[in-house]
Amino acid sequence: MTGVRRRKSLSLFFLALAIGAVSWQGPSCLAEEVGFVSIFNGTSLEGWEGKPGFWRVEDGVIVGETTPENPTKGNTFLIWRQGLVDDFELVLQYRLTGGNSGIQYRSKDLGDFVVGGYQGDFESGTKYSGILYEEKGRGILALRGERISIKPDGSKQKGEPIGEAVALQAAIKPDDWNEYRIVARGPKLQHLINGQLMSETVDEQADKRSMEGVLALQLHAGPPMKAEFKDIRLKRLRLADGRKKLVMLAGRPSHALGEHEFRAGTMLLENCLDSYAASHDLPPLVTAVYTNGWPTDPTAFDNADAVFFFADGGGGHPVVQSNRLAQIDALAKRGVGVACLHYGVEVPKEKGGPEFLHWIGGYFETHWSVNPHWMLKETELAADHPICRGVQPFETQDEWYYHMRFVEPPAGLTMILSAVPPDTTRERPDGPHSNNPTVRANKGGREVLAWAYERPTGGRGFGCTGAHFHKNWDNQDFRTLMLNALLWTAGLDVPTNGVSSTVTAEDLAANLDDKPARKKK
Repeated sequence: MTGVRRRKSLSLFFLALAIGAVSWQGPSCLAEEVGFVSIFNGTSLEGWEGKPGFWRVEDGVIVGETTPENPTKGNTFLIWRQGLVDDFELVLQYRLTGGNSGIQYRSKDLGDFVVGGYQGDFESGTKYSGILYEEKGRGILALRGERISIKPDGSKQKGEPIGEAVALQAAIKPDDWNEYRIVARGPKLQHLINGQLMSETVDEQADKRSMEGVLALQLHAGPPMKAEFKDIRLKRLRLADGRKKLVMLAGRPSHALGEHEFRAGTMLLENCLDSYAASHDLPPLVTAVYTNGWPTDPTAFDNADAVFFFADGGGGHPVVQSNRLAQIDALAKRGVGVACLHYGVEVPKEKGGPEFLHWIGGYFETHWSVNPHWMLKETELAADHPICRGVQPFETQDEWYYHMRFVEPPAGLTMILSAVPPDTTRERPDGPHSNNPTVRANKGGREVLAWAYERPTGGRGFGCTGAHFHKNWDNQDFRTLMLNALLWTAGLDVPTNGVSSTVTAEDLAANLDDKPARKKK
């Protein structure tokens, strides 16, 4: 870029300031912005994935480049693999040498590093930077300077203009670093460059819009180009329009096939919720599933209304590692719900026990609680509680833990599911999980297997001890109980007849872990 052309751009910029068309704030100091988390480590592409040969890291910068010797036949993308984005604010610095690029968000991964969806566009020219473009979709949705409402039928209505496109272009520094900010809250999408709003879109076309999806950086097909990105930071926003968000964490594989199928079970529950939502007036719940243990996404829990743990417990429970207890405790103290299933209800008494009593009202305490395999007998449900809507007493052979340690006093605690274990389950030798004198003395007594907790300080908790065997998700009543519990824990109303669902043999077989048998706890 020549000095003459740069001075011309600056002249236009100061003219725009004089007429009030541009609100220049300059690149923000990202370190001072509360709630933003870096999603690029500055040294490698860890957490990102793109087609080999096109992306690299140099001096703290992600570089995407095509050359005459190494062109891309179609647009190719560097995809953030640590999570999906829903309502969020993203800030990054970009520099472009030739060509066209963009920031994809709430997009679909189409395979082979191709994505389709919303794009915050930018280019080395003067027409498209700041617009909203839908890659492999509806094309240009809003030009620079426009406020657009897309109606349910796809028609567009223009609102009050932001400013003239030429004047807004003057806020962009050619061949230099610029700050790009994208704010997506519900159907409202805003693109800002160097602090100046460039386009604003409200997308009400439900059959075309996207409320969540992948985040990616674009390298455009065509003449050689170089796109550079740095200081990439993400801030998740509380969901708009009354929606609630449930973050579901599935633990790592541990037991034999069909047992402790954390990933398959969690994804099955998510699919049931999604299927019900598609055909019923389900309360607005957004789910985000993270598999194989603690999320690598540093923002995973930031806009959660509830979190669900289905994972191995004890000293290996995901929340007792590092500073995670403090992280989830902070969420619970702001009213975020917590639900735990099967081994996920067990944590060490000294590290996790007090927190679980606060979060969910109870937990499996070693040398107090027990873990026998048995068939439910004389089952009772808390018929007046929302979690039990549409649920009938049921029988499943499972590893039903019982004799939990519960919060005292039990205010806010409801015993959701109880049964009378066979006396034979109380005759095992004493041990940290198997038996103890207190359990043995209660032969013939009723035991609590699932419970709900309304915290005195706000927020909800839920615990259930079943689901050792993946096949038990075939039981309609057990499945409905869990689906209802997840809605309730997130602070939503449970439908009058509960969350109905249908599960096929194919559904049960989906996403099973290929894992060897391991000694049980």
